[in-house]
Parts: sequence; structure tokens; C-alpha cells
Amino acid sequence: MRRVIFNQKGGVGKSTITCNLAAISAVEGKRTLVIDLDIQSNSTQYLLGQKMANADETIADFFKNTLSLGLFGGQQSGLDTLIHETPYPDLFIIPSHSDLEPLQSRLEAKYKIFKLREGLDRLEGFDAIYIDTPPILNFYSHSALIAADKCLIPFDCDAFSRESLYTLLQTLTEVRADHNNSLEVEGIIVNQFQSQANLPRQLVEELVSEGHPVLNSRISPSVKVRESHSKSMPLVHYMPNHKLTDEFRALHAEITQH
Repeated sequence: MRRVIFNQKGGVGKSTITCNLAAISAVEGKRTLVIDLDIQSNSTQYLLGQKMANADETIADFFKNTLSLGLFGGQQSGLDTLIHETPYPDLFIIPSHSDLEPLQSRLEAKYKIFKLREGLDRLEGFDAIYIDTPPILNFYSHSALIAADKCLIPFDCDAFSRESLYTLLQTLTEVRADHNNSLEVEGIIVNQFQSQANLPRQLVEELVSEGHPVLNSRISPSVKVRESHSKSMPLVHYMPNHKLTDEFRALHAEITQH
């Protein structure tokens, strides 16, 4: 199963959600891969920490190779050569790299938008794949949406996020119609949810009443998230008995038991 975590609004917790769901998947015995397509490399840093500096084979190399094929011929190199082990059993990552930025215009000009899907179609040996994306609909996020089976949308409970969400849902409808008719909006993840505050509850209730696919699981705000970032340890390893970790476990169970 390939899941893309996407929102065109920044700061909604995409990388945190990506890595914590992937870590729980791996803890449950599923061979799990994270692909980091965001130039900020937050997922890469979260899972590799100091080892990130030694990540000399990255997703940028895959896209560079797609461009060199047109010049020199040959076969597309596989994604399997770019996979790095994390410190956690059954959890792997293809890191991001700053080279993604200058590559983008060339990839768009050569219409390489389907290459990630082709690469994933050839990749074997993983039970679950989670794709982290940049907070914008660019070449890389578009490629991820074309390559994925399901899309998870983080929502951080403010009015600006709601307006952005409506635009995003329309964008996903267009991507599905034009490029990937099997793409399913698996659900909206309510993040930074303060159950005692009126506005978050009101916003979520309105989304549910409008018929949007809001997942039942809620992720609370907690300083433990930032601590886990600084330790480069997903919550299931950093604080396995914490309430927030249980919330991520509940979210993982909800999406995998559909």
C-alpha cells in the first residue's frame, strides 16, 4: 500500500505524521519505506538524525537518472539502490536532498511526472510505503499523488486551514481525473486538536457535517513531538507509553483496518 501525506499548507505536521505512522507500521512487523520528497528533508532528519549527513544516495539521484536517460540512453536505475536503513527494524527511508530544487524545472519540461510511479511499480519487498511531500502542488507532490494508492490530509484546526482544505480537495479531484483514477482520499487527519477549545471542535464538526472524510482519530498537541524530533526518534520508540503515541497507534489502526 502506497500512502501520500499531502497538504498545500505548511506547518500542518506532514513529516511528523508520515514518520510516526511508518514507525508504527514497522513495529507491527511490516517492512515499511518512507520516501522524502520535501526539500526541507524533515522526514530524513527525523529518521536518520546525524546519519543524514552520510546519505549520499537520495531520491534526487533517481530523478537525475531519469533526465540522463534522454541524453545517454540506457535503463532507469531502480529505487532499491537508494534505500537507507534507519536505526529501527523494518523501517527504511529514501532520503531527500537539496538537489531536488534545481532539478524541478528540467523534470517538468521533460514531462517526467510518471517516473516515480514507474519506479515504485518495479520496487519489491515492502508491505507499506509512506511518501512525504512538499507543502505545495509542485512536480514532486504531483508525482507522489500519481504514484500513490491513498492520500492522507493533515488538518490543523484553524479557519485558514479549512479554506486551504477545500482547495486541496478540488486539486485531488483533478489529479484523480487526469492522472490517477485509483487515487483514494483515505481521510483527513485532525492534528493539533484541543478537545476543550470551541473553535477546533466547531471546525471538525462542520467538516463532518459537510460530508468530508474526517478520520475518527485525533492527534493532540504536545511538546513530546518536538522532543522526538530533536532525538530523531519516532514516538513509538521515544515515548511508547505516552498518550500521544497511543493516538498515533489509533490512527494507524483506523487507516489499516479499512
